[in-house]
Amino acid sequence: MEKINFKYFFFNNILSDLDMSKDQIIGVLLFLGGIAGIILYFWLVFLSPWISLILEITAFVAVAAVLAIVAWVGYTLATTPPPEPIEEIEKIEEEKKEGTEIIKESKESEEKK
Repeated sequence: MEKINFKYFFFNNILSDLDMSKDQIIGVLLFLGGIAGIILYFWLVFLSPWISLILEITAFVAVAAVLAIVAWVGYTLATTPPPEPIEEIEKIEEEKKEGTEIIKESKESEEKK
């Protein structure tokens, strides 16, 4: 099994690649930010003196996020008008067809004159 030199891989494949697109740069920053967040959270939860406070804040944020999504869905359902019944849509489509047929007939009669 070949050993991977992470320093070589990181510097030669990511940082020294000058023709990176904007999306790739954002991806690298998100990756590094995620790894830093994991390390920071690990320290806060397992090694810091504020363990219980961090866990309480984490639980609150998680529950608040889920309830905020539920509230947003409820608001959207409450403020969105109900869709038209299918019969009304079919009636409108028939009227449009009849209207285009009348226009075609009038154009044909004008062309014959």
